[in-house]
Amino acid sequence: METKSNVTRVVSVIGPTASGKTGLGIALAQRFAQTGQRAEIVNADAYQMYRLMDIGTAKATAQEQAAVAHHLLDIIDPGETMTVARFQKLARNQIAELQGRGVRPILVGGSGLYARAAIDDISFPGTDPEVRARLEQREKAEGAGTLYNELKREDPEAAERMDPHNARRTIRALEVIEITGRPYSASLPRYRYVIGSVQIGLDLPREELDRRIDIRTEQMREQGFVDEVRRIRPLLGVTASRALGYSQIEAYLDGRMSEDEAFADIAQKTKRLARKQMGWFGRDPRIHWLDALDDDLAGKAFDIVARADAGEYDVADAHADERHVTHHLGDVAQ
Repeated sequence: METKSNVTRVVSVIGPTASGKTGLGIALAQRFAQTGQRAEIVNADAYQMYRLMDIGTAKATAQEQAAVAHHLLDIIDPGETMTVARFQKLARNQIAELQGRGVRPILVGGSGLYARAAIDDISFPGTDPEVRARLEQREKAEGAGTLYNELKREDPEAAERMDPHNARRTIRALEVIEITGRPYSASLPRYRYVIGSVQIGLDLPREELDRRIDIRTEQMREQGFVDEVRRIRPLLGVTASRALGYSQIEAYLDGRMSEDEAFADIAQKTKRLARKQMGWFGRDPRIHWLDALDDDLAGKAFDIVARADAGEYDVADAHADERHVTHHLGDVAQ
């Protein structure tokens, strides 16, 4: 059931890495405080939830966390596994706890699926190793085309939105159908809020974004990122080690590339990630985009929230899923 309280409507600040999301989230919380409203930040970055992974994930500094209360930072060890399904439960519980105290949650993060999982109509069916193994054997024996044709019969909507040659996606869809007894398409992301929300996106020219990424990468180097990786390397699990930058520094520590090469690769791959993030966010018609370089960024963001609280965007948001059907199935097909 969607939250109807305007006072505690969730504000979700999204955008590519290095666009200034943390700063805007803090500035908004401080604006709310000036008007007598309480607001606190809920982290939606997949890797900032890991303890000890501070520099490489650009985690909010101690000063920033002191300025405004942050939640879901440093909640698991690097050897543990964080999944979007697990995060969804944590985030929704945290949002409910804040709203129960009359505090407005400000969701901040560049992990697009995580940010949506907290507030949108998205479900994450479980897996069954036996069912999946049987389907994988069938794919080897009968071919991907046979399984895809089966999916077309079982769930035409899902089949229409998938690549017939992507056997892994087809297998996952058939697995979900078998273990849930429902169409796979029923679990796909919808542009439909289950918690009353307003999304604010940060946009900036590619050249400026690249410049910021270069600056951030150099700052990571100066702040001791190499020492951070050397210190926590024995603790990193499979999931945490996927965080951008950590594998490059491990390669440097192993002598497989120079330090300069490692940081150059981090910058290059971060720029690539930023473009992918913009592609992901660009599909969502409900996001209110602002120029990240605007001198009155916080003021304009605050105005958007006020208009959302007044119900100005509710009708358009309610019909967003009718106008835009997501085709980005990969991130939920695990």
